[in-house]
Amino acid sequence: MNLKFKTMAFISLLFITTGIQAQVGKYQWKESSEGGYTYRYVTNDPVQTRFYKLKNGLTVILSPNNKQPRIQAYIATKAGSKTDPKDHTGLAHYLEHMLFKGTDKFGSLDWSKEKPLLDQIDGLYEKYNHSTDTNERTAIYKEIDRVSGEASKYAIPNEYDKLMSSMGSNGTNAFTSFEQTVYVEDIPNNVIDKYLSVQAERFRNPILRLFHTELESVYEEKNISLDNDNRKSIEAIFAAMFPNNNYGKQTVLGSVDHLKNPSLKAIREYYNTYYVPNNMGVIMSGDFDPTDIVKRIDKAFSGMKSKPVPTYTFEKEQAITSPITKTVTGPASDYILLGFRFPGAADPDAQMLNLMANVLTNGSAGLIDLDLVKSQKLLGAGAFPYVLKDYSMLILQGNPGAGQSLEDVKKLLLGELDKLRKGEFSDDLLTSIVNNEKKAQIKLFDNYTGTAEQLMSGFTSELDWAKELAYTDRLSKVTKEDIIRFANKYLSDVNYVAIHKEKGKDDKVDKVVKPAITPITVNRNVESAFLKQINAMPEQDIKPLWINFEKDMATAKLKDLDVLAVQNKNNELFSLTYHFDFGSWDNKLLGLAVGYLEFLGTKDKSSEEFSKSFYKLASDFSVTSGNEESSVSVSGLNSNFVASISLLQDLMHNCVVDEVAFKAYIGRLKKSRANAKENKATIMEGLKAYARYGAKNPFNYTYSDQELDGLKAADLVAVLHNLANAKHRILYYGPQGITELVKNLKPLKNNNSPYFAIEKGLKFEEKPTMDNRVLFAQYAMKQAEVFWIRNAGLFDKNQLPTIAFFNGYFGGGMGSIVFQTLRESKALAYTTYAYYGQPQKKENHGMVGAYIGTQSDKFKDAIAGMNELLNELPESKVGLESIRTNLLKSLASERITGAGILSSYLAAQRRGLTEDSRKVIFEKLPQLTYSDLKTFHADNISHKPYIYCIVGDEKDLNAETVSSLGSMQKLSLNEIFGY
Repeated sequence: MNLKFKTMAFISLLFITTGIQAQVGKYQWKESSEGGYTYRYVTNDPVQTRFYKLKNGLTVILSPNNKQPRIQAYIATKAGSKTDPKDHTGLAHYLEHMLFKGTDKFGSLDWSKEKPLLDQIDGLYEKYNHSTDTNERTAIYKEIDRVSGEASKYAIPNEYDKLMSSMGSNGTNAFTSFEQTVYVEDIPNNVIDKYLSVQAERFRNPILRLFHTELESVYEEKNISLDNDNRKSIEAIFAAMFPNNNYGKQTVLGSVDHLKNPSLKAIREYYNTYYVPNNMGVIMSGDFDPTDIVKRIDKAFSGMKSKPVPTYTFEKEQAITSPITKTVTGPASDYILLGFRFPGAADPDAQMLNLMANVLTNGSAGLIDLDLVKSQKLLGAGAFPYVLKDYSMLILQGNPGAGQSLEDVKKLLLGELDKLRKGEFSDDLLTSIVNNEKKAQIKLFDNYTGTAEQLMSGFTSELDWAKELAYTDRLSKVTKEDIIRFANKYLSDVNYVAIHKEKGKDDKVDKVVKPAITPITVNRNVESAFLKQINAMPEQDIKPLWINFEKDMATAKLKDLDVLAVQNKNNELFSLTYHFDFGSWDNKLLGLAVGYLEFLGTKDKSSEEFSKSFYKLASDFSVTSGNEESSVSVSGLNSNFVASISLLQDLMHNCVVDEVAFKAYIGRLKKSRANAKENKATIMEGLKAYARYGAKNPFNYTYSDQELDGLKAADLVAVLHNLANAKHRILYYGPQGITELVKNLKPLKNNNSPYFAIEKGLKFEEKPTMDNRVLFAQYAMKQAEVFWIRNAGLFDKNQLPTIAFFNGYFGGGMGSIVFQTLRESKALAYTTYAYYGQPQKKENHGMVGAYIGTQSDKFKDAIAGMNELLNELPESKVGLESIRTNLLKSLASERITGAGILSSYLAAQRRGLTEDSRKVIFEKLPQLTYSDLKTFHADNISHKPYIYCIVGDEKDLNAETVSSLGSMQKLSLNEIFGY
């Protein structure tokens, strides 16, 4: 399960209420009835949402969308960490985990034999929870482990995942936040009865089986969080901002002490209190008839009984009258957070917060964007609204540049707030924000998954859908004076919380120590009667629809340039890309030049003016440089197509040297590169590149600091001008037909000179994996992360079906062999996976990859566990058929449309394919057997040499265990990064 720590990205389409009434008659609540069910709806709703309230209080929200034969489904409970018992924090989160374990009908091989053992475990945990004697607790846990082992003989791990997999579900997941716990599925629309039957059973009588191994996974998740400086900083700012509310008094994952002392009794009490229909919602968007679906939902969940839900009460927070400063230490680079408190989501002032945040940061033309990021006064900065039910917060983040202190950063951020209070921002910024919000709303509602997520978030936050839809109309009536008054009301130089994230060792971390756990029985080859019953339910086949590149994509010539186009018949959005067949391997300056462009203007227009102009048009542009390909892209509203393209071409052709910006850019780049050396994920990427390509590899193919100092701004600008004059192809997705497009589009090259020709440069080749080796990078962390790499064969289109089947079966999800064995059975990791990766180009080599993140004290067992699976492939007939069915149904119901057709065409070209690769997978899957997977595993994975990429703290790892894996090479950061 993915713990979704609710972030600023979720806050969108909030409502501006400044005394101005919404447009009466446009978005009004109405009531109607059909098929015996009454529902509410909002007039002029572009996604035609219906809001039902069933007799037992269950909320059902349905938004039809027939663009794909699939349904995004959420089952949401309005309860999360905020309502955790104060003596059992983290409970909502590990209850979320347990709701994947089944009921008395599924997940059990023999319930009559399993139940007495689970009852015994219940009692043992209560004794364990109340004991303080170390020896007694050890003895009790040993008995818990023994009885759990016996109980596991009657359990069927991950049967929920097998049920959903057999339906063709994608994205099986769940997440817990402050005020919501949400269960997620994306299903084909022909399995709705199966889905509802499983979900109704899931919430009927959840059984807390396999608890001690799952709790160990939660321990792993907690330990991961203790290595995550960003998470620690967010928790710190909430603790300081909300000392009276559980936003600050409790964390989503819970305290270490509470995790060590779980109570199954308390979990059941929480479930029975909050998982009631009048506190839950079923939210769906996709290809269905709402009148039909609501009947099915009602029938499935009618057994749930409504009952009162306790109201969360809290003491009001006191006003902050002087800055509150806290420090968080950890190995990642320094930054500062500033937090300002606002009212909760239902208050009009909280709803004004989103607009004010856009004035500060919108990615292009906000005060912070222009004054601190574009001007390169800081390495990075932004302002983010965080809206919750009881309170909201505006968080400002600033990352120092070279030589800057966190106090310097704070002063700069507070200076932008002072400008906001004084109204020192352009008068047309609010108009630009309106245009961009309109575009964002169009994009959101074009996608059934985005629509469902927005409706789900609105349900758990108790927001008004009519006001959501009226957002841009309300926004257009807010004045600059409204923003100034609002800023002066809530933002001062003293009413904030400051979190100083400083690089250093955190001596306060209390790691959850590994308990003694005996691996449990997995029971891979059994299935419950319930699973058989669900699989036997009838369903109407969905016919697959493959891309036909000749029919689904139009082609033309713009002078001598190839134009590939797909028409957008849904809305007014367009995207256009100039695609080049060269990249940074051919010119090492290209990547640097692309980054420098962000800070350049022309003789007639400054960089800031370009940013404002693009934002005013509601257009985005980007220039990217990959290893072997590059692109220049622009997207926006079709009504601004010509203006957007002209603006982009003006910048590309006429950008001029800015020495001040260049000097700041090089300094900024050095600081950013230094920060990268403090990021464990980036270090791991460097190790993986070293393993695949050797000491000289694409990751460290860069300039040293001394070489950066020798570069000239004019050379980078020349690279940009050459890019604009190089031959390319044009990829377009938008409302214009290809004839109209070619008529309206000017070539990127605006002169009659020959195309700029770039010589093909360096080419990195994967090195054969000849023997076992260890690449080790030191990092101060509680966990250890290990990635196995083995370079494999060239691309082979005939292997596509086998590889897709193998990856799903072996290491691709919760029902895979790797996950079941290493997490479910042995409790060795929170995250683990393995796969065979086909190369993206026909001349490149594939790779075998495997990963496990584990506590340092489990390192030896985790390594041994993965190696055992890499060498011997267990057989699970149930798992095999589950994956086969999932792939067939997923492929049949997947629709690649729009710009996806263009990217699929390019991907096929790179591999030398002329048709949709999914077709051969779909056609060959039914004939593949376990024997085929066994042969593939033996030929490519089993008993082969691997390179172990390890990031961890050397003092916590057993040196003998590490050295036994192969010849070890401790790499310095300079060796990994190339500078």
